[in-house]
Amino acid sequence: MAEQEMPMQGPPTPPPPTPPQTPMQRALPGLLIAGSLGGVGLVMVSLLSLAPPVDDGSRPLAAPQAAPETIPSTVEMQNAGAFNLSPTVGPGGKDKPLIPARLDAPPPLAALPEVPAIPKPKTKTAKAATKPTRIKIPSIKVNSVIGTVTMDAKNNLTTPPLSKPNRTGWYKYSPVPGEAGPSIINGHVSTRKGPAVFDRLRELKKGDHIYVYRSDKKVTRFTVSGIEQASKSSFPTKRVYGNTDSSQLRLITCGGVYNKKTHHYTDNIVVYATLSKKKG
Repeated sequence: MAEQEMPMQGPPTPPPPTPPQTPMQRALPGLLIAGSLGGVGLVMVSLLSLAPPVDDGSRPLAAPQAAPETIPSTVEMQNAGAFNLSPTVGPGGKDKPLIPARLDAPPPLAALPEVPAIPKPKTKTAKAATKPTRIKIPSIKVNSVIGTVTMDAKNNLTTPPLSKPNRTGWYKYSPVPGEAGPSIINGHVSTRKGPAVFDRLRELKKGDHIYVYRSDKKVTRFTVSGIEQASKSSFPTKRVYGNTDSSQLRLITCGGVYNKKTHHYTDNIVVYATLSKKKG
């Protein structure tokens, strides 16, 4: 089934960061506000167990819920703890049921040994900020231009426009793929016109490769560590958006049951991947 095409609001101009808190610390409350790729409101269970608000363009955004006064509209994931717990997220694979998300589960272990993150340039003045430009996933035939997504005025994470169903969106305040931390890329599973860029995302399995091309001509290769299906009422926010000291990639789209009346899906599909090789 396809999602109904609806207009999307443009992202606000992000305010400047306010030290000494890290951007991640300042933005975490905003990520925990109700919302998801389907635009479904979430029930507050705990501050670290909710889905980040995401608008997938399938219907108008829900009214914003009460939030702390310090909620910013920008986020930058920072370097923190390592993934060193036992894997519990499923391995995925075509025609295999996905393991439902558990809020108390740790992230999956890397399928292959991790490699160090790409260091940032030492020059004080860079011509232009590095950003991802294209994503290729050979096993599911994805070859997509990467745009940028951000937070809208209601602190919802936006997605690429439905008018460009084959485009993905990189959350511009998450790390550049190849740098330390979880880089976030989302995309539609379908639109009213048919399948979209991440229509086959659920078919990925542990060990599959994901290539992300960057504006600095570097190519990063990530290896899928695990994949899960998370209900939008109990999204594993900490596991998906939590800080890491290694270079990680998160791919997110809609999944589960499609409701013809409300034009949204019940769940999210989340792919976890770890930097396994870099080129260029």
